[in-house]
Amino acid sequence: MQTILGANGTIGSVLAKELTKFTTNIRLVSRNPRKVNDTDTLFAADLSDEKQVEKAIAGSSIVYLMVGFDYNTKVWQNNWPKLMRATIDACIKHNAKLVFFDNVYMYDIKEIGHMTENSAMNPPSKKGAVRKEIVDMMLDAIKAKKLEGLIARSDDFYGPNNDKSFLIEVVYKNFLKGKKANWFMNENLKHSFTFTPDAAKATAILGNTAEAYNQTWHLPTDANALTGKQIISLFANEMKAEDKFSLMPIWLMKVLGIFIPFMKELPEMMYQYDREYIFDSSKFGKRFPEFKTTTYAEGVRLTIGK
Repeated sequence: MQTILGANGTIGSVLAKELTKFTTNIRLVSRNPRKVNDTDTLFAADLSDEKQVEKAIAGSSIVYLMVGFDYNTKVWQNNWPKLMRATIDACIKHNAKLVFFDNVYMYDIKEIGHMTENSAMNPPSKKGAVRKEIVDMMLDAIKAKKLEGLIARSDDFYGPNNDKSFLIEVVYKNFLKGKKANWFMNENLKHSFTFTPDAAKATAILGNTAEAYNQTWHLPTDANALTGKQIISLFANEMKAEDKFSLMPIWLMKVLGIFIPFMKELPEMMYQYDREYIFDSSKFGKRFPEFKTTTYAEGVRLTIGK
């Protein structure tokens, strides 16, 4: 049994399709799980309850932790450590491997220009501190040889049917509405993005590759990173939209945060947009050379449905 915790999410639902290449025994877990494949087993659970987490994991050989909490610092501080602890403990108890779908928030600000699996972890934000805390929990359990697990780390992502992506929210959706795109800080800096179908496919491959465990992996991402201006132009050209954008300064985010809770969460993350932001996934590419990473041009076409 391979189990996805947070199966209704952007990545979890695509992962369920990709796992059929390895097994038909898939359990989908969320508050209101929905079948992706005909053979899926549905397991409704409140993952804030450690007892329900254990029940969801019992009988699993591999567990994929794909949960996405609301983008709110307090929610992360309250929920992530509890969920990670419950998941690790249940995986140990039931002898299940753990695959954790992670982000890059825990990396030192000096590493942002070239992030690798060996980049120093020294988070410059409160959200990053939460991510480091839960990553350390998992790495400690692996180091103590109590847990067999791997970290599948993604860059900021974009792709079809994706409502959790900054790029989709401020570029694609704005163009759909006939508005200018938005960008943060500096449009002339390169910024990597991971294509969600690539991330899901690679996570399935890693989870079913024995020697991939007890390591961290950057998920495959086009090495030819584009500037904000270039990626906005890609969307504009494919959508036949006017190639225009406006930059959103930090002070405006803070003002908008008074009325829009999501905007209140963004200022502490703006260090990711005031410098080059390059995500290096060459480790994955060397181990899985047959994997074809989607280019930005193709990814944008697929995202808008062409």
